[in-house]
Amino acid sequence: MIEILNVMKKFKSVGKNGEKNFKTAVNDITLSIERNEIFGILGPNGAGKTTMIKMLTGQLEPTSGQIFYDGKSFDKNKSEIKKMLGVVPQHINFDRELNVEENLELHGRLYGMEKSERRSRINELLNYMELSDCKNYNVGKLSGGMKRRLLIARALIHRPQILFLDEPTVALDPQVRRKIWNLIEDLSKDGVTIVLTTHYIEEAESLCRRTAIINGGKLTATDTPKNFCDRLGRFTVDCEGTAGRSCKFFDDEDSAKNFASASGENFKVRRTNLEDVFVELTGRGSGLK
Repeated sequence: MIEILNVMKKFKSVGKNGEKNFKTAVNDITLSIERNEIFGILGPNGAGKTTMIKMLTGQLEPTSGQIFYDGKSFDKNKSEIKKMLGVVPQHINFDRELNVEENLELHGRLYGMEKSERRSRINELLNYMELSDCKNYNVGKLSGGMKRRLLIARALIHRPQILFLDEPTVALDPQVRRKIWNLIEDLSKDGVTIVLTTHYIEEAESLCRRTAIINGGKLTATDTPKNFCDRLGRFTVDCEGTAGRSCKFFDDEDSAKNFASASGENFKVRRTNLEDVFVELTGRGSGLK
């Protein structure tokens, strides 16, 4: 579906002494995203996640490398391919002079949708996102969760085949976040390919079929959440000592329990999760098997 080959993005920057140089935000990344999968891109702040999304959606041009959609070069078929894409940005960017329904109407017109199709689709999305009762509200009056749902509705107005979500649940409470998760899963079941970036590791672990971990602009690893955890060790022993908290990983539960029993009462055994993998790959740097 999406093929990313040796993509690099460099930005001009100015050093402390005024010298001009380049900052590499995305460094020679190659990966593929399959049709109908929910694919997660994880990484610390400044890792290059948003830059990658902007290149995949045509908001930024790669410095080098190629991006293909269904075998077609994005660079040579940008207008055609953009019609396939829906984008939910990290930051709220509605027209604040318009109400909920008018924001959707404007977006439908920008995509050249006929009036009858626009009206039908807007009503469908307002019902789907549980926003029908506030369609005449100014967007500034919406709660954070409503704004996120409206962003998704706006991105879906033209029935895209691929939906990009950049931090879709940032700053939302757990209840609203779960509702957004359900919406994302429903969209995937309806045949929409979804690419999301997130800082919430449990979000990626719950939703994504596969995840790519990016650190310092480089692709560190790509795998399913389960395989990542198996490669690290399926069981974790949390070690609370005078030097602080540390973790040790084991392939089987008996080995983990034996280590914990021999080590002391402050050692606890639990299942390894994707957050452990993330920390190992981007923090402590011990790597995977």
